[in-house]
Parts: sequence; structure tokens; C-alpha cells
Amino acid sequence: MTALARKVQARNHDVICVSFPDAERSVRAAGLPFLPCAERDFPVGSLNAWLVRLSKLQGEEALRATMLNVARRTETMLNSLPAILTHAAVDAVIVDTVLFYVELAPMSLGIPYAHVANALHKDYTGSTPMCFYDWPHETTPAAVARNREGVRIFREKLEPTTSVAKVYAERSGLEVDWDNPSATISKLAWISQTPKAFDFDGSWPAQFYHTGPFHDGLGRAPVEFPWDKLTGEPLIYASMGTMMNGIGDVYRIIAAAAAKQKGFQLVLSIGERIRKEEIGPLPNNSIVVRHAPQLELLKHTAVCVTHAGLNTVLESLAKGVPQVAIPMNVDQPGVAARIADKRTGLFVPFKDLTESRLTLLLGEVLGDSTYRDNARRYQKIIAETDGLSRAASLLENALQNAQLS
Repeated sequence: MTALARKVQARNHDVICVSFPDAERSVRAAGLPFLPCAERDFPVGSLNAWLVRLSKLQGEEALRATMLNVARRTETMLNSLPAILTHAAVDAVIVDTVLFYVELAPMSLGIPYAHVANALHKDYTGSTPMCFYDWPHETTPAAVARNREGVRIFREKLEPTTSVAKVYAERSGLEVDWDNPSATISKLAWISQTPKAFDFDGSWPAQFYHTGPFHDGLGRAPVEFPWDKLTGEPLIYASMGTMMNGIGDVYRIIAAAAAKQKGFQLVLSIGERIRKEEIGPLPNNSIVVRHAPQLELLKHTAVCVTHAGLNTVLESLAKGVPQVAIPMNVDQPGVAARIADKRTGLFVPFKDLTESRLTLLLGEVLGDSTYRDNARRYQKIIAETDGLSRAASLLENALQNAQLS
């Protein structure tokens, strides 16, 4: 989102990022102005405390905990945003779709808004599986019925947040069709950074756009890395992201499976929530770090072992790197399903993860050039599409037209 904000700012627009206090460091590192919201309920440090808890969870337990946190987040943002937007004299708002119903704040103020899906977008129609599932894309009546049941289950899980939204809407005099899960999605622009070629074929509204990733390689806090320890062998680069990365068994299995791939060097990014000692034996040439300069490392990578977070997968594709995915929760199963569908890699659900299974998948992706060839095809598509510029143009046009109308 900060890359997109900078691109819009470069077109002579005043831009300000509004988020919880814990986001300030990243926003400032990106060279953007920042306004905190919900400071009382989400003070500095609260995000890390939440992520420590979430990092140990997976599957339904993690999704349930996430949805309860979403309800609280939505309530606090709706309580604080109207005053912030008014005081800052905001003309238009760009909302990340992971912030459910936060668009009610600009709606209540009569401010035009657009939506951006930085994570994988959600299909409420049932034409494709909801992003929370690793189901393949099929168009049979049985598959569509399954997809629609998935939508129903998710809406049930979202009900605590929907209840919060209903209270705010009634208090603000807003009329919303609560039977329509897309009722408050922007009618001006709904933009996904997922490339169209990497997505399933679905039924999307006229204001929905696939653009390609919002990457510019800038605006990131510097990360130290022992570059002198690289041996020159192609890399198996592994990262389980920044959220659900506290389960030590995953890293032990990755290390053991990587050790069986001869002629490669393992770089393992483990985050802040486990100790290196918890991982167990490592190949002698392994490099284990808390955080890694991912974009630079991907230039030397033969395969990326990932949690199937959309940003990591799109960054891998932008460098032509195939993936072996271990999806844990939220939209990661849906991203993994697309990896398999487009044959840019393979995946194993976390519940089925074993050393032998991961060894097999790594061997197949490294040994079959089809996966790298497909990843390189998407590298070309991403470069030619320039999703960041396209997204900025779509937002600029949609919001300016709204202000003129």
C-alpha cells in the first residue's frame, strides 16, 4: 500500500497514510506522512502482541481468532476515522479490503472512496472459491454449490464484524443492503494487485480491475544480511512471512527437506518468534536470519518455499522464481491453489506437511523446468503490465471523476 501511495503522490497529489500506531515505522520508512488512529485501543506494541499469539495458530483456530480481532479493529476504526478524515480535510479515501466495513466512515461523510485488495480478493458470487480455501477452480454445479457454501460459512464467521458495522450504519443514517456482502464495496474502483493471468476466471463487476503487483523495490527499511556467506550455489529461499511464523516444526521440516536437495544453499528467514536452536540440524552451508532482503535474494533463488502470502508469491513471480507453498491461513490457501493451477509451483496444506512430502515437492519443482518456465512467463507478464502505474491511474481517474460529478 505504501508503494501505491508513493506512486499516487508522485502524480502531484497530497497523500497521507492513516493506520494504527504500529504502522508508523513502515510508513515513515517509505517516506510518507502518517496519521495514527485508534491510539487508545491499539497502542504501540499491540500489533506485535497480537502477532505473537497468532503466530502459534493455524487453520480454523487461526481464522476464528483473526475474525474476532477484525470485529474489534473495525469498531475502533469506525469510532476514530470520521474525526481524523474531517480534520485532515480529506478529499478521497483508498481502503484496503482487509479492513472490513471501514468504508462506512467515508460513506457517512460523503467522501468518495475506492478499494484496493493487497491480499487476495474475495469472490462473494461463488463463481470461484473464496480465498480462504485451497479448492481448485471448477465450474460444475457441484463446485459452484461448494463455493457458495464457502461464502455462507465465511459470512457467518464475519457476523461479529457485520454487527458492529450495522450499529455504525444505523447511527450514521446509512442504508445498506446487508443481504449483499458486496454492498459497501466501492462502486468507483475495486483494484486487486493479483495479475489477471494468475487468477481464476470469475464473474467480476465492472469496477473490478486486476492490475499486477504494487512493487517498486523502494521504501523498505534496510535489512542487514551476510552476503559474504553465499557460496554461489543456487538458493532455496524459505520464509513463512510476518504473521503465522511461530511454529518451529515448519522450519525443522523445511531445513530437513532442503538438506536432501544436493547442490543448493538454504537461506531461512525465521522472523522474531522462534530461536535458531529450535530448528535443529541444518545443512552446513545454511544461512538463518531473522529478516531477509527478499527482493535481492530472489535474484539468486532456484525455488522459494513460502506460506503463500500474496506479496511473497508475486515478488517471486516478478523475479521468475517458482514456489513450493505451505499455506497456513487467511488468503494463503487461495493463493496456493493458483500456484498449482498455473503450475508455477506446488503446495502442501499445513495439516499434511511432513518432511517426506516437502522433500518430494522440492525435488519435483527443482527437477522439472516447467515450473521455472511458467514462473518466467509470469515475470514477463508482470513487467509488461506495470501494475503499480496501472493501479495509480485507475484510482486517479475514478476518484477525480467522482469529485467532478
